[in-house]
Amino acid sequence: MKKFSTYIITAILTLSSITANAANIPRETLPLNATEEQKQIVENLIGDILDEVQADKLGYGLASGYANTRIRKAVISHQTNGNGYGILSPIAQNAIRYYRDLLLRPDYYAQTEEKLRVLLIDLLVEVQNGKDYNTAYDEARIIIYKAADASFNPDTDMVGDFCYWNIPPVDSAEFTIARKLLNEAKNTYLQK
Repeated sequence: MKKFSTYIITAILTLSSITANAANIPRETLPLNATEEQKQIVENLIGDILDEVQADKLGYGLASGYANTRIRKAVISHQTNGNGYGILSPIAQNAIRYYRDLLLRPDYYAQTEEKLRVLLIDLLVEVQNGKDYNTAYDEARIIIYKAADASFNPDTDMVGDFCYWNIPPVDSAEFTIARKLLNEAKNTYLQK
């Protein structure tokens, strides 16, 4: 029993030291079905990896491999509170991809955020006044597609299986930034 207690205390101290200075996973990068608990588990496991990505010490490939290895080991050893690899790995991959892309294209992110802030202004105000986040995100996607191609019509172009949708090409960063702006608007509403 003493050996087990020592192991638990060591594990807790290790995890707390990892997160002390570790990067946070931005809410806008989470898969839509991810929970705050899952986000925290991944932050505890790979926070130091995210720090190295942000410092340009790790590229996407190595960071992704290291993160997947840690997550797989944690799931196998039952250290993820019942959360599986299938949800924890995408959380890590999205965060790594986001931080790496932000590092490589900071000007693009800044310009796109300003562009979307103007494009989505009415929707952002509605979310600040209580509009449902998920409904607003669906509407934001349509607005972004229409901005890319004025002839886009969701009633005819987004019919049937997703693989048959006729959607204009849009950088996925635009959707991540839109989610960031919508989250900020939602937080403004919740603070009222």
